[in-house]
Amino acid sequence: MENKINQLAKKLAHGKKNVVFTGAGISTESGISDYRSKGGIWDKFKPVYFDEFMSSEPARVRYWQQKCELSEQLHDAVPNAAHHALADLYRKGLLDRVITQNIDGLHQKSGLPEDKVIELHGNTTRIRCMTCEIIVDLNQTLDRIRNGELAPVCTCGGYLKPDTISFGQSLREPDLNAAFAASQACDVFLAIGSTLIVSPASMMPDIARRHGAFLAIVNLSETPYDSVCDLLITGRAGEILPEVVRRIDEIENL
Repeated sequence: MENKINQLAKKLAHGKKNVVFTGAGISTESGISDYRSKGGIWDKFKPVYFDEFMSSEPARVRYWQQKCELSEQLHDAVPNAAHHALADLYRKGLLDRVITQNIDGLHQKSGLPEDKVIELHGNTTRIRCMTCEIIVDLNQTLDRIRNGELAPVCTCGGYLKPDTISFGQSLREPDLNAAFAASQACDVFLAIGSTLIVSPASMMPDIARRHGAFLAIVNLSETPYDSVCDLLITGRAGEILPEVVRRIDEIENL
């Protein structure tokens, strides 16, 4: 394990453009449930598809009931050691972009600038009108629900919805294009806490590899890239990434 941590530290320390890709596994260490594992969000709730949300008020009510429960987790969640380690890499000038499947905003809370985080699935701490696209405050919207408005609407009459990508809803093209471009241009592509099976995000490690990047994976579960990546570290991101940063500090001080 120590040799692998040293190898990753050296690659990141000498990389001109390092890109990190994060999935639910980095946020579970902050107490946020993932979607696929037993006891995760999909075990508790039946997903509401985007066309259901847009066409059915009962579906919108059900959707907001789910989001209210998730918001309780997010309210108490804070960045963990892995998030802070990535913020340390950014401050050292060793992190070009973070591409994330997560919707919790913890990367930004850890100190990463908004323009350095590509949120493929959006951000649940923002509320967007599906008609006029204005952004509305999350807490104000939750207060409206607690006061009896079970499926809140915008002043324009449009449906309010967390600014996330729902089932059946297309990813936003600018975010997807930015993620593909970052993957093509990076020297090191580090995937953390993702099963790397959800398309099109699952294509990005392969794009990085085909353009000459060093592909490293830090994860607890298996991924389709385990046998072809340049470096595989099996373990908790919150334990491994701070050690990587500590080793980079030692390299910089040599």
